[in-house]
Amino acid sequence: MPVWVRDYSWRQTDTAVFLSLPMRGVRVTQANIFCTDQYLKVNVPPFLFEAILYAPIDDTSSTAKIRNETIFFTLYKKEVAMWESLVMENGDKEKMQRIRENAIIKAQEKADEEEKSKAVTKREHKKYALEATMKLEETERKRIENLKEEERKKVTEELERWKEKQRNEEKQRRIQREEEIRRERKLIEEKKKQEINKAKTLNAGTSKTRSISTRVCSSENIFSGKLKEESFPAPRSAGTIKISFTSRVFPTALRESRVAEEEEWLHKQAEARRAMNANFSELKDLNEEEKNPDWLKDKGNKMFATGNYLAAVNAYNLAILLNNKIPVLYLNRAACHLKLRNLHKTIEDSSKALELLIPPVSDNADARVKAYVRRGTAFCQLELYAEGLQDYEAALKIDPTNKTLEQDAEKIEHIIHGTAQDS
Repeated sequence: MPVWVRDYSWRQTDTAVFLSLPMRGVRVTQANIFCTDQYLKVNVPPFLFEAILYAPIDDTSSTAKIRNETIFFTLYKKEVAMWESLVMENGDKEKMQRIRENAIIKAQEKADEEEKSKAVTKREHKKYALEATMKLEETERKRIENLKEEERKKVTEELERWKEKQRNEEKQRRIQREEEIRRERKLIEEKKKQEINKAKTLNAGTSKTRSISTRVCSSENIFSGKLKEESFPAPRSAGTIKISFTSRVFPTALRESRVAEEEEWLHKQAEARRAMNANFSELKDLNEEEKNPDWLKDKGNKMFATGNYLAAVNAYNLAILLNNKIPVLYLNRAACHLKLRNLHKTIEDSSKALELLIPPVSDNADARVKAYVRRGTAFCQLELYAEGLQDYEAALKIDPTNKTLEQDAEKIEHIIHGTAQDS
């Protein structure tokens, strides 16, 4: 039963009303105050204050301060006037009720508008943040492109300087070679002149002169040949370089590899290959009919019917080893594990069967129902009733006319509610 607050005090001016509301012994927060343009309510259990104001106020600019277990309201009037009383007295009850309802509606509309405004502001902030991020990324991209361009220019300039240096060195070498050739030619001309002068001095005959000229010409050809040979370097000798690489199982470099982990992986791979070879060696000893998964499935079904669940599991295991893509093998093995109370294996086989029963069509609907029911039963026996109920509901979606499934799902719901009430 709320305690109505009556010992409040108030005063007014032409533009404002000042209300003092005591709340002794309780802690007041902004959430306890509800105010609209003509309705004011303060609900701080066990205290309750409600007032339908004499005239409308500006609820957006009005304020409330909480100090020393007292709430001080400053209510600004919408119209400049003096009120005869704080609250509306002797008013029509229906009118007052409408004012209360309108106040709640206005408050809800105001809250919705504020929520929309916050949403708009949030979107604007996200948009601004996205634009700012895009600008930063664009700036960073331009900076990186500028750095690349500067680096490219720098490398290009260095390459051009190196080429220019090579051209200058080549030019110097060519000039030196031409200078050497000129000196050699000059020496040849001098020797030729000496020979001619010597021939003239000895007053040799024409034949002798021709012989000298021929000898001089041949010597000139020899010197020219020597100069031509010396101007070009000799070809390099051919050879073969042999390179050997360290054998590596993994393609990464040794300095980037983790040898211990790689060795462990190789060991595991070898163990898997040995196990696979052992399985195949076992399969070689089987009869032709025992290598047929369908025959093994039928054999497992017969053993299951006689209650020999372990033998049925062995038959299904061998059939799955021969072909691991048949969902009914996992489904039947899940039924065996459920009988043997191997609940976690039941869940694994049922889940594997559901993975293989894809796409969901009418032909495999019964199998999917069985898989969901067996997995849900295993969950319930593990006291995971929420997960079990989900599987039963999934089975009901496939077969909605199954009354047994519906009754089992209701029982699980009762168990869940009972557990929640006991806890």
